[in-house]
Amino acid sequence: MKKPTVNHKEVIPYDELEVQQLLHLLQDEPIHWRIMITLALTTGLRRGELLGLEWHHVDWESGVLSVTQSVSMSPAGIAHVKEPKTKSSKRKVALPTSMLEELKEYYLFKQGERDKIGDLWNGGEYNFVFCHPDGKAFHQERPYLWFRAFLKKNKLRYIKFHTLRHTSATLLINQGVHAKIISERLGHGNIQVTMNTYGFALSSADKAAAEKFDSILDKNRGRA
Repeated sequence: MKKPTVNHKEVIPYDELEVQQLLHLLQDEPIHWRIMITLALTTGLRRGELLGLEWHHVDWESGVLSVTQSVSMSPAGIAHVKEPKTKSSKRKVALPTSMLEELKEYYLFKQGERDKIGDLWNGGEYNFVFCHPDGKAFHQERPYLWFRAFLKKNKLRYIKFHTLRHTSATLLINQGVHAKIISERLGHGNIQVTMNTYGFALSSADKAAAEKFDSILDKNRGRA
């Protein structure tokens, strides 16, 4: 029996212009959301990985982020911290210098927040980068719900929170970054996963690269 054809809705990530508009509008938003969305764009981390980040995962000297865990909340409001499903998901991701500077600003903000709350701290053994003022982890749906409302408020084209990850990869492809590097940043099991996921973007980038030879060839035509 022939299997029915399943049509998956095409995911269209933001282009560079849309990203610039998004980043501009984020300047007027609370610092934790501004940093989370910017970090999602610059690192390609999954939502659970962003929520699982702790401050000791940031290497301030090298500007590298260690992705070692993710977090989700149970219906009872208990944070479940777990290792990534695959070995490749555990990885180190280099941060742009500007992102590192923003993280430093945010770190000081969170330290001040914790000092104010004192004995009401509810983070336990964890020191999450993104959390409530009392240290308690965010529910995994919270970033998605905030992001959806933010896009609607500012009349930006709707994309899912997860599409920020695809946007990050596509921007790197368009900048000519090798697929292997992108694969490692995203935590893919192998480069083939990246090739399959971003085949169209890679083909478009390859076509654009090929067309750059036209200027070289045109200069040499007629010399023979």
